[in-house]
Amino acid sequence: MPDEEPKYPDPRKEDIYAGDRRISRPDTDFPDWYMPDAKYRPIPIAWFAAAVLIQTAIISAIWYITFASSGWVTIVLSALASVAIFQWSWARGIGSAGQGWQFATLAVMLMQFGFIALGVSDRL
Repeated sequence: MPDEEPKYPDPRKEDIYAGDRRISRPDTDFPDWYMPDAKYRPIPIAWFAAAVLIQTAIISAIWYITFASSGWVTIVLSALASVAIFQWSWARGIGSAGQGWQFATLAVMLMQFGFIALGVSDRL
């Protein structure tokens, strides 16, 4: 038995082949047959999360800015902001997403608007 350890190629310094296919190169971790997709492909959860977070921030700001005025002012401004955010999200990609994402976006945005409306009900 030989006491010698087998020599393996260092992937950081040289190409590694498996038969006639290069499976590793020193300048990248990807095999030569893999072409990484360099194009951004957003997913519906990103559009949904953006709509919900932006609506939360904007209607919270409206709440604090209009705290001393009538509740109707807060409701109307929050409704206008919510509709604008929903239309922006729809054009951005929710409109082409599945019906579940469309419904979820509408439902959560309506729920958040409902919380604002409920919160200002004592100022009506």
